[in-house]
Amino acid sequence: MAVSISVVVVIVSLHLLAFVLAIGAERRRSTAKVVPDQYDEYDYCVYASDASTAYGLSAFGLLLISQTVVNGVTKCLCFGKGLVRSRMRSVAVFFFVLSWISFLGAEACLLAGSAKNAYHTKYRGIYGGNELSCETLRKGVFAGGAALTLISMAASIVYYVVHLKADTGGWERHENGLSMTSLENPEQGGVGRFEKL
Repeated sequence: MAVSISVVVVIVSLHLLAFVLAIGAERRRSTAKVVPDQYDEYDYCVYASDASTAYGLSAFGLLLISQTVVNGVTKCLCFGKGLVRSRMRSVAVFFFVLSWISFLGAEACLLAGSAKNAYHTKYRGIYGGNELSCETLRKGVFAGGAALTLISMAASIVYYVVHLKADTGGWERHENGLSMTSLENPEQGGVGRFEKL
């Protein structure tokens, strides 16, 4: 089976969109400041924009769709016909595992970052009591998700291409069957074709 350019384009575009959204989420993390209420009895936190939560969840969804496309096309390495035993099979398995590890890491960063960013401290602290600390997301959580998204993209593309090469085992499709080589025709005095009809 030949490499489908449309599948590669879908994988790359979904991963790159997820990457851009993860970077946007990192740049738009919530910030907070402590403000006293109108009676100066309680302090509370005022948070800025929640845009990074939406960006992080959107990146999470796009990355999930991309991983589903890759594993749907390759039948998740577990289903369908087995791969031909070769070095390509080992490389395909390596990149399959790498794509899943980086995918799970990126999804964990994006989901945890979105959840933590959406958490807002409410009223806490009485005037003259303990200092109020507004909970915010640490810097770098979405950036880590973005970096793992790029690693996942590279591993998924290499896995897809190598899987297709290991899937065919070097056989090429022809109109009248499968052949290993395209040697000369025996009627012309050359070597015959090995065909599997």
